[in-house]
Amino acid sequence: MNPTIQKFGYPASLLKEFEHWLVLLRPAQVTLGSIVLAAKSKSKAYGELPGAAFTEQREAVRVIERAMGQFVSCERINYLMLMMVDPNVHFHVIPRYSQPRSWSGFEFIDAGWPGPPRLDTAVKLDDADFQRLLAEIATNFR
Repeated sequence: MNPTIQKFGYPASLLKEFEHWLVLLRPAQVTLGSIVLAAKSKSKAYGELPGAAFTEQREAVRVIERAMGQFVSCERINYLMLMMVDPNVHFHVIPRYSQPRSWSGFEFIDAGWPGPPRLDTAVKLDDADFQRLLAEIATNFR
C-alpha cells in the first residue's frame, strides 16, 4: 500500500475494496459522507495508472454514487483530485447538498454550496463516532 492510503486510515477506514481502488471514509467530514477514492498503486501521476484501473474506476464511481445517494441523499457529488500534500493518486469524494444534514447529534452544513466545497469547515469525529459512521455507511456499499 502507499503512504496516502495509510494516511487516510487504511485498513480501519475501509468501506469497499476493488482490485485497483480503495474507498475509504475520510477522517475529516467536509460534508456528511465524505470519502476518499484511492488508487492502490504507488503512482503519483494519474496518467501512470494501468489501463485496468481506469476501467475499474467507472464501476467504483457507480458504487460510490449509489451508496452516497442512499446514505445522505446528496444533490451532487464532487470528485477532487488534490495531490499536493498526499501525493499518491486519490480523489476526495464530497457529497453536496443545499440543506444541512444531521447524523448522531452532529449537523453537517455544506458551507460552500453552491460553489466549491469548503475543506476548512470539516467536522472531525472522535474515534468512536468515526467507527459508527463507517459501519453505517458501509451497509450501503454491500
